[in-house]
Amino acid sequence: MKILVLAGGLSPERDVSLTSGSLIAGALARKGHAVCTADLYTGRSIHGDIPAYSETPIPPYTVGKQVPDLAALMAETGYGYRRIAPNVPALWREADVVFIALHGDVGENGQLQAALDMECIPYTGTGYAGSLLAMDKDLSKQLLSRADIPTPPWVTCKLSRGIDPVMEQIETEIGYPCVIKPCSCGSSVGVSLVSDRASLAGALEAAAAYEDTILAERMIKGRELTVGILDGRVLPPVEIIPKTGFYDYHNKYQAGCTEEVCPAALSEETVCRLNQLALRAFEVLRLGGYARFDYILDADGTPWCLEANTLPGMTPLSLLPLSAKAAGVDYDTLCETMVLMARRDA
Repeated sequence: MKILVLAGGLSPERDVSLTSGSLIAGALARKGHAVCTADLYTGRSIHGDIPAYSETPIPPYTVGKQVPDLAALMAETGYGYRRIAPNVPALWREADVVFIALHGDVGENGQLQAALDMECIPYTGTGYAGSLLAMDKDLSKQLLSRADIPTPPWVTCKLSRGIDPVMEQIETEIGYPCVIKPCSCGSSVGVSLVSDRASLAGALEAAAAYEDTILAERMIKGRELTVGILDGRVLPPVEIIPKTGFYDYHNKYQAGCTEEVCPAALSEETVCRLNQLALRAFEVLRLGGYARFDYILDADGTPWCLEANTLPGMTPLSLLPLSAKAAGVDYDTLCETMVLMARRDA
């Protein structure tokens, strides 16, 4: 098959995406497919060349320690806020399948999926409606809550109202400790743990660097877990144990910063409950193909669903490949399975 791997984009998670995309492209080439990589924003290949189909695996890209500077990227390229490079649609029309290796922004909020749907182009992962519902943390938490899937209490605020009214609302409705996060970012970009008023203003400022709409969530203390779903099958749960701080951007993507235990040491009853909740959330949010759900398991044994990931990372430190491996699915087979599902369900 001819497979176009789309990565990069104008997103704070572009480096993660470029890393995922390079590894996915290598895996699919090793499976004998003709693969082309393209940065959705620049229109170049992952490594900056002119995009072209090849059966030769490409070198891996590496995530940097810091969130990429999008303002510098826009200034360097002169492309502004345009989200799709002019040459990319011609590339996807040539492909048998588009592998969406993007994270955040139009790659994950349903807009790219809608564009591909309009041209009847098969692509991996969830469709446009489910992508939108899962990417907007307020919408997804509303749906989870109505489906009796435990999710931490939250409030959504517009920072354009001013810092003082937002702080007052958060203190009144959520209290401390709480978690501050942009409403539609991933990879823990702009996320802060807040224990008092002194740190709240700084957390809001950090989130505001990415989005005006922020979500304040009551902090649930417990074990951090994630559960993946692949083609209707629930994969073994992973426990995430950062060595310092919390599971932020640095701890997610820098080797040696976090311990991942898979399968997590959980009772059969807890695993069954997690599986039931993941399958129910997958249905409620209208997801497709594959996804990953993040949980906090509190001291009473209640699993609290934090969010859904419709395009989980596929880097060397990512959790969906880890849980798939524990289920007997190696990385190359996982990538090809995602492509075959896209062709089957198109």
